[in-house]
Amino acid sequence: MIVVDTNVIAYLLIEGDRTADAQALRLADPDWRSEPFLLVEFSNLLATQVRTKALSAAQAKSLLESAAQQVSAWVEVPHADALAVALDRQVSAYDARFVACARRLSAPLVTEDSRLRAATPGSSMSIAEAVSRSAG
Repeated sequence: MIVVDTNVIAYLLIEGDRTADAQALRLADPDWRSEPFLLVEFSNLLATQVRTKALSAAQAKSLLESAAQQVSAWVEVPHADALAVALDRQVSAYDARFVACARRLSAPLVTEDSRLRAATPGSSMSIAEAVSRSAG
């Protein structure tokens, strides 16, 4: 079991240079958990993609539905817990939601946000680190 943040879902579902990495992660550990805020952030990303004409509205809707299906279980984090993590780790309250979720589940947070990983050593890892951990 791992906790994933929005960028991992985006890499998995929106074809790009990191899609193969996200697919390898999915194969290595298919039990993905997250905080429901992921869908808010992903919706925002999709809306931007539609505005810039990178995606159609229909594609965005389909991708949002698919994103919801990628997560095995949603874990709501109390706002006070997210705030405490944000203040302690000096990260955004948005990112803190994923960190708090991972802490609540005693599971690693997988993120490609290098600043977030630097702020949370020992409890977060990159996609590559998570795949190699599962293979070892």
